[in-house]
Amino acid sequence: KCVRLTQGDYRKVKVYREDPVEVAKEFEAADLEYLHLVDLDGAKKGRVVNWKVIESIQAETALKVDFGGGVKTAGEVEELLELGIDQINIGSLAVKEPNKFISFIQKYGSENFVLSADVKNERIQLVGWTEATTTTIYDLTARFEKEGLQYITCTDINTDGMLQGPNFGLYKKLKKRFPKLKITASGGISSVTDLKELSYINIHGAIVGKAIYENKISLWDLKKV
Repeated sequence: KCVRLTQGDYRKVKVYREDPVEVAKEFEAADLEYLHLVDLDGAKKGRVVNWKVIESIQAETALKVDFGGGVKTAGEVEELLELGIDQINIGSLAVKEPNKFISFIQKYGSENFVLSADVKNERIQLVGWTEATTTTIYDLTARFEKEGLQYITCTDINTDGMLQGPNFGLYKKLKKRFPKLKITASGGISSVTDLKELSYINIHGAIVGKAIYENKISLWDLKKV
């Protein structure tokens, strides 16, 4: 099902739609090109769970999908790439087994991966946001940039699902420290104005989720932006 959590809390789940494939088709019909797809069951269990949803979206749409949630093994990476997934988000693994993530980048190409960094007060959170760390977003990013990392998605947990605007200060800092990285903002985006502001500070992309489901931003607004 299509759901949203509030601030990453699995106890605060709201189901918006029963069929993710239908939602993906609606996004495609609105001329959107990219779909950010997260397997929340997978994020919690540490392995990809919702394979049927992934396969159906790949078979029934032409969307470029970046996928995340529990990817831990080379076998999963290869299966996802064979299914035609555009990019794979790596989160907890990058912190717990950095050398494995580096080996993925070297073997399959850095263009196929996104460092998925979920942060609270600039410190990384793991396992579907259920586990805190003392590692900062800047230290983690620097570690992988020197290994060829090109893409990072940074989700600010404090703003996620709150529809009160993204953490612009965080993204400005990231952009200043890592000017060559393609940074995607995630968390709190609630208006076209937010998207224009992120574009103004040269952020590469933005993930819009709850704002669509709650009718704060229409698909046609996104098309225009």
